[in-house]
Amino acid sequence: MKYKNIVEAKFISRPNRFIAQVDIDGKEVTVHVKNTGRCKELLLPGRVVYLEKATNPERKTPYDLVAVETPIGIINIDSQAPNAVVKEWLEKQDYDYIDPEHKYGDSRIDFFMKKGEDEYLLEVKGCTLIKDGVGYFPDAPTERGVKHLRELAKATKLGYKAMVAFVIQVDGVTEVRPNVETHQEFGIALQEAKDAGVQVLFLQCHVEKDLLEIIN
Repeated sequence: MKYKNIVEAKFISRPNRFIAQVDIDGKEVTVHVKNTGRCKELLLPGRVVYLEKATNPERKTPYDLVAVETPIGIINIDSQAPNAVVKEWLEKQDYDYIDPEHKYGDSRIDFFMKKGEDEYLLEVKGCTLIKDGVGYFPDAPTERGVKHLRELAKATKLGYKAMVAFVIQVDGVTEVRPNVETHQEFGIALQEAKDAGVQVLFLQCHVEKDLLEIIN
């Protein structure tokens, strides 16, 4: 996926989950952060960040913060981007049918696909937390993530081919591990899902200030 109208800025602070203060050419501007996770190891004062200009000129926050420069490269932190790039990626595969935001049970699974007689369920997770060259998920407790893993595990017993895909939003990282220090239950649920036959995908990406694409 490509972004339009990217602007470079310097990060100043993050007053709450939804907004950040940045410096654009010497002017302090309030922008929307497209990630409600902590990102505390990424959004550090003085770091270069990349903003996408909002299409609505009346919006209170004129930009969305979508990526940040780090010592290991540009990390895309747009929480909506993983589903968008996975949709692009799935459309290049040989599925007969793809349904995003598929209603399943008491919630919605990110994608339902069909190929011949086989039916697939796919849940997508974006990974932005990198330690020593390895991705970790989640960066904050996620009860929703645990619920989805357990739904996928149950779905395998009903004949679905279930998958969870970790979209690694930085170049050069090939593996994602459960961040049990932050949310032990997610690690337990992930192992239970794997034991039940849920396939775990690590989707490697190429990232630029205005680009995120899966390269698997």
